[in-house]
Amino acid sequence: MPEQPPLARDKRVFRTFSREEVALVCITVLWGVTFLIVHTAMRYTGAMFFVGVRFTTAALLSMLLFRRLLLDLTMQEVRAGAAVGGAIFFGYALQSVGLGSISSSQSAFITAMYVPIVPFLQWFFLRRPPHLMVWLGVLFAFSGLVLLAGPQAVASLHLQFGEVVTLVSALAIAMEVVLISRFASPTINSFRVAIVQLLVAGLLAFAAMPVAHEAVPAFTWWWAGPALGLGVMSAVIQLVMNWAQKTVSPTRATLIYAGEPVWAGLVGRLAGDYLPARALAGGALVILGVLASELRLPGKARRD
Repeated sequence: MPEQPPLARDKRVFRTFSREEVALVCITVLWGVTFLIVHTAMRYTGAMFFVGVRFTTAALLSMLLFRRLLLDLTMQEVRAGAAVGGAIFFGYALQSVGLGSISSSQSAFITAMYVPIVPFLQWFFLRRPPHLMVWLGVLFAFSGLVLLAGPQAVASLHLQFGEVVTLVSALAIAMEVVLISRFASPTINSFRVAIVQLLVAGLLAFAAMPVAHEAVPAFTWWWAGPALGLGVMSAVIQLVMNWAQKTVSPTRATLIYAGEPVWAGLVGRLAGDYLPARALAGGALVILGVLASELRLPGKARRD
């Protein structure tokens, strides 16, 4: 049998999704479901208290499930979890502060800036420049998110206080994604780091309540049920993120995460919300961005 040509193995146009990438797609669907739940719960509680209950519940549940692993917790893992947990807190907290003075569509548009920010942070901190097709995927995904936010979100930007703090929250979200990959190494247990980051995010949110002038709300299952339920979902989401991003690059993961508003829109549609043609086109561009990032030019080695 004649010897196979050296470039034969590079002729695949698409590379297949790994099990880690499939897992990230699944938790992105969960994210889409959480949007409607949070939107409803915010009528009965302040943002910081809700975030605190949500992430503290997630941390306690994870500690219960992985209590034996915690016996070997190292200071390196504590530092890694504290860094990621701080990024999670600032992402949620600053976004909530920004929503006090800007519209949800403006917030969605500015928050979407984390998509093009992540490749640059990955390049700077991890010294891993994304593949050309991944850059194209980022362009498609960001364009889709702009369409989902709506032209009014772009036209009404004036870079006032609300816009600025929301932009900083987008940077914090981007840092979360990059830090998870930065601390993914054989010497660090991703589950222990995830537990620490959940606990840190929850405790920081509680500590921020006086700054946000929040009081503990009267008990009602209208906020307690969603908070506890989202606590379980947050535990699953963060544990899977830390596990999967050991092998999935920050930029690839971000392209998958960009599908969150698409899933949120579909869930909202099932709940009776109307999706305009612009939003459908935006969702299609986000999906196209993920598919485009799977393309590989012939003869090029994989580089995410």
